[in-house]
Amino acid sequence: MAVPEVDKQMLRELELMGFPTARATRALHFSGNSTIEAAINWVIEHENDPDIDQMPLVPINIEIENGTSWMTPDEVKIKLQKLRELARKKRDEEEQGLQRERKKDRIRAGKELLQAKQINEENERKRLVTVQLIYKKEQEKRAREKILQKLREDKAERRSKLGLQPQDPGDAKSALPSQGKKSSVSVNPATKAEHMRDCLRSLKKTHKDDDARVKRAFQTLLIYVRNVAMNPDAEKFRKIRLGNPNFQERVARLKGGMEFLELCGFEKLEGDEYLYLPRDKVDMAVLSAALSQLNSAMENPFFGVL
Repeated sequence: MAVPEVDKQMLRELELMGFPTARATRALHFSGNSTIEAAINWVIEHENDPDIDQMPLVPINIEIENGTSWMTPDEVKIKLQKLRELARKKRDEEEQGLQRERKKDRIRAGKELLQAKQINEENERKRLVTVQLIYKKEQEKRAREKILQKLREDKAERRSKLGLQPQDPGDAKSALPSQGKKSSVSVNPATKAEHMRDCLRSLKKTHKDDDARVKRAFQTLLIYVRNVAMNPDAEKFRKIRLGNPNFQERVARLKGGMEFLELCGFEKLEGDEYLYLPRDKVDMAVLSAALSQLNSAMENPFFGVL
């Protein structure tokens, strides 16, 4: 084995350009010993080969045809610079492509997150509408019952005045005078909704000089009630620790705050350490009424003033 013969002139030109003798010899040999440009292209393509700087060996007596160089050293340098610029440009384009793909992924993820948020908000809105419809139907039912009861009482009273026997023992009790007292139409006690409104009015009047604290109290009560209405089976929303500093500051120390929650069904539990709303005592109509009163208190600027 021997070092292959290459064109001496081209070898010298490559050495003047800064290429090691072994690398220049290897490039001329494997590029066919044709031109300087071909040798330089071979070096660029194989610059990461582990044996790039090892002198090539070939069998003895192999004749190498001499080529003719048609590029000057300056032209070769310019060509080499252009090839390197093309390689760098290709890398830059690939990096820009990756950045565009990453940007598309971020936009896609943002859209999916926004859609999920909108779906959750729509579901919550539907649940609130359902709660309000239940409350409205309950109120209508109670109103009908009041009207029917009033009609029965009026009818029983008229029959009593005419000296007729009452049709129903219950009507007689409601219409006839009792033990010398004059008959009178019974007055129904204030509903829970009215009591709730009174609690909120009292809270606002007591702290009329601190609007921020009143607003924070209303918002806190709204969160407690809405959480139970939206998740009646979740015990964590039906249990409030009385020792919680935030609860004490925003609700418990304000007149009417604790009473409002008790009207919603909350009870003191475990040595007065917790307010607890049992699952079987969750009344959606009452919770809907509470939400309605809180919204009115927060939206009406004259609430509690008159």
